[in-house]
Amino acid sequence: MSDVATSFGSDLDAAMDRYRVELTGYCYRMLGSSFDAEDAVQDTYVRAWRSFEKFEGRSSLRSWLYRIATNVCLDLLSAGRKRARPMDLSAPQHQASAVLNERPEVTWLEPVPDGRVLPQTADPAEMALAKESVRLAFVAALQHLPAKQRAVLILREVLAWKADEVATLLDTTVASVNSALQRARATLAATRTRESESADPLDAGQVKLLEQYLSAFEAYDISRLTTLLHEDAVLSMPPFDLWLRGREDIAAWHLNQGIGCKGSRLIATTANGMPAFGQYRPREDGAPGWTPWALQVLEVSQGRITGLNAFLDTARWFPLFGLPEQLEESGEVQQGA
Repeated sequence: MSDVATSFGSDLDAAMDRYRVELTGYCYRMLGSSFDAEDAVQDTYVRAWRSFEKFEGRSSLRSWLYRIATNVCLDLLSAGRKRARPMDLSAPQHQASAVLNERPEVTWLEPVPDGRVLPQTADPAEMALAKESVRLAFVAALQHLPAKQRAVLILREVLAWKADEVATLLDTTVASVNSALQRARATLAATRTRESESADPLDAGQVKLLEQYLSAFEAYDISRLTTLLHEDAVLSMPPFDLWLRGREDIAAWHLNQGIGCKGSRLIATTANGMPAFGQYRPREDGAPGWTPWALQVLEVSQGRITGLNAFLDTARWFPLFGLPEQLEESGEVQQGA
């Protein structure tokens, strides 16, 4: 074993694990999938262990792990697949003719719990930037970039690496890194993304807005709920390609095709640095209690809700977010295994 390896000894796992959250955040931004990101980090650690004899300490352990993680992500992205939101695929539908059409061939952009990808920091500005960089809209915009441009932009703009550090990581030149960053910036500038505010810390206005939303939704007072929406608010429901724009169509959907959500209960959480709720609908068999229906991720800007993203694959999302498997009539929650 090399002198560097010997210096880590049995503490290598602990040394690498210090970087797990930030590496998962990096891989999530690259891949757009919470599960793929965790798999990529695990693969990174396996590769690191297998090749640790070659690590001679000429860079920091952190830089070396990022190099491996980047190669893992580039390998996964080599097939050219990119993750999408319903808004990337078609024009909005109108409620009167809207149908739920599942698109199993589409690789959907996935939500992620904050704690899996956002390292804790005492610097409010640093935390704000980190949350901004995992917003659904931003991660969706990254999907429009070629893989290496994506890596350059994340490393330079989000993680604040120097150009020469990125060049070393990617085995390229500083000029190539700067050129890739310029092209990536131009592509993102041409991709319209909505501004949205983070979920923590909440100011008094955001707290009030979320309390009003929870109250209106659980009462299924759609008139009141509509007043909380921006006039161009968007509703989407992956894995279905349906999406609606505007208060009128969103309200009409909830009162017609979505009427089964009446009587739902919500449990607050956060996802992608934004406020979110686990939604439970009344049991279909009429028995007491509620069963999982959707992970609602809300986009909020200037005191109004601009996006309602309902991720319906609760078998995947609820365990990941630590949400209970059902709610009982008594108000107690029943946790999964």
